[in-house]
Amino acid sequence: MPMSPFLADLRKLVGNSLLMLPAATGCVFDDEGRLLVARHAGEPEVWAPPGGGIDPDERPEDTVVRELHEELGVDIEVRGLIGVFGGPEFRTTYANGHQVAYVNAVYGCALVGGVLNPDGEEITDARFATEAELAGLPLPAWSPRVLPQAFAWWRERWSA
Repeated sequence: MPMSPFLADLRKLVGNSLLMLPAATGCVFDDEGRLLVARHAGEPEVWAPPGGGIDPDERPEDTVVRELHEELGVDIEVRGLIGVFGGPEFRTTYANGHQVAYVNAVYGCALVGGVLNPDGEEITDARFATEAELAGLPLPAWSPRVLPQAFAWWRERWSA
């Protein structure tokens, strides 16, 4: 997906300067407690729960629903807030030089419809993985802060 018109206008004013931006991520769990992770295009390619930037006047939970539908073709139900995260692990510089520090609202979700179909532009692959399987995948710098809390959230609420 191209940059949102809001962000494109902002970038015209600030160039590559650091922006702090709100984002939302959906930790979608299946009935066995496996987490949906997507292989994000770019350098380096990483596997992470899907999500994206929050548009002006958009509720963070609506961002998660929109992003998962756009990027993966699935419909989800947001079941609760896992946490809000930020810090140096959430800072990145894109290939075009744009610097961003994200503040990320992470939601626990369930799949309610659709078939996993990566968009091929932002997401090149997707699958459900156990916590142990994630150790073998290239993950973003923020994953050690977020993913253990996401799995703990699922176990506390949904595991039998």
